[in-house]
This record gives sequence, C-alpha cells and structure tokens, in this order.
Amino acid sequence: MPELPEVEVVRRGLAQWVTGRTIAEVEVRHPRAVRRHLEGAEHFVAALTGRTFTATHRRGKYLWLPLAEADGTASDRALVAHLGMSGQLLVEKPDEPDEVHLRARFRFTDGGRELRFVDQRTFGGLAVEDAPGGDDVPPRLAHIAIDPLDPGFDVDAFSAALRRRHTEVKRALLDQTLIGGVGNIYADESLWRARLHGARPTDALTRAQVVDLLEGIRDVLGESLAQGGTSFDSLYVDVNGQSGYFSRHLAVYGQLDRPCPRCGTPIRREAFMNRSSYSCPQCQPRPRARRS
Repeated sequence: MPELPEVEVVRRGLAQWVTGRTIAEVEVRHPRAVRRHLEGAEHFVAALTGRTFTATHRRGKYLWLPLAEADGTASDRALVAHLGMSGQLLVEKPDEPDEVHLRARFRFTDGGRELRFVDQRTFGGLAVEDAPGGDDVPPRLAHIAIDPLDPGFDVDAFSAALRRRHTEVKRALLDQTLIGGVGNIYADESLWRARLHGARPTDALTRAQVVDLLEGIRDVLGESLAQGGTSFDSLYVDVNGQSGYFSRHLAVYGQLDRPCPRCGTPIRREAFMNRSSYSCPQCQPRPRARRS
C-alpha cells in the first residue's frame, strides 16, 4: 500500500496539474471507485461538475482537494481520495487510450490533460465530503495524526504517547492515530536505523530511543520522497506514470538473506500481522520475553 512518500509525490503532481482547473465532466466507470460517497455515483458527479480544484492536501495516506463554486466562492467541500493498494491518479492527454483498470475520469473546461483514477484491485476510492474552511482537514480524516515531516509535529507529545502504549513498537508505528503516513516498509526501515526490533515494548523505550527512532523515520521518509517513493511493481506510479526509485536504497525491507548494510549479517524475515517484518538479527536483537 502506498505510504507517506508515495502519496505525497502524487499530491505534488496534482498540485501542478489540476489546481485552479474547473471540472467539465466526471465519468464513473466502476461503482466501487465511489463506494465511499454514500449518496451514490450520480450525486458524486453532480457535486463535482462545474467546481474548481483550489488546492491539494494530504493527511497521512489520504488526499483531499478543496472545491470552489462556479462563482469562485469556497464550497466547504472537497474531493477525498485514498489510493488503497493499487490506486493511481494519472494526468493523461485526452487522446491517450483508456487504461485497462480505469475507474473514473475527470475532464476539464480548458480541454487539456484529464485526470484519471485507475485501480486494479479496487481497494481505493473517491468521495466528495465536507471540508469546512476549504483547506481544513475533512472531519472523517481528523482522527489521523499529523506525520513527522509536518512542521507542527510535536516530538514531546509523540514520545509521551508512544511510551504510554502497552504494545510493540512496530504496531504503534502503524497506528495512524498516533503517527500518520508510516506503513510496513518505512516502519521496518526506521526501526533498523534506530537499532530497535519491532517487538520492543513501547513502555520500555527511553526518551533517547524514541528520539533516535523519530530521527530514523524522518530521514527515511525524506530520502524516499526525494527518490519519488518506493515502487516494487507497476502499481505505484506518480501522476505521470513514473516509478519511484527508493527500492534501490532499502536496507532491510524485502532484503531476506542479503547482508545488512551496517554489519553484514543476513537479513531475517518474521511473520507480522499477516504480513512480514524484516530486520537484522545482529543490529536489532529480539527483546527478551517479559516475566509474568
């Protein structure tokens, strides 16, 4: 599933290509693409036609694009998008052939490039939702914590909240109400940089360990963002269909049996929440079981 860097790359592309453009026509090609819009596909189309995208924002792994009315006044509504596992928001020339898994299309009054929502597995989705103030976070996304790259991220509050949890540190990092945008890939990479095993109890972490972990999270997210995100296949691309290249720089995720870049020990894989965790046995020793 796309994580913070991948979604932020898409947001930046949308900011360049769709901000300030007025929607002339919306075509819903598959009902699952708008299943989160509870009023149905026809209402979704009507809510967008004639409106103008005024900005592009992201909270965690969600995107929202505030809308203006035909007269230019803010509508207090926004297009909210989640890419799911395979969703793509692509900017294409109108004469480009339709993608096999095209789910929705947006044409604009200027006749230029159109916006297409492509989703092979149909886990992603679009909806028009309330967004009071236009640029404010839509209420449905308000429970998602800000991410560590946000200037408003509070290190002390995060440290205290993390250490109050009675869980494993990797589980905590995947909790979007605690820290936004971090998924399986970047959790493993950040824990490796902080020399912590994902099963380390959060209430046993020192503040210094939390600071090191946060520094690792920020570094790996920033580096991935600079590389256009992580692409393992053709499902994740930016708005122009280009893949990211951070997969070339992954230290542990997906690197089973390859040498740890720091100590040379073969990377291990362990089962985790129906997924996999990758770590270095030498740099990230598994914590001892607590006595009951």
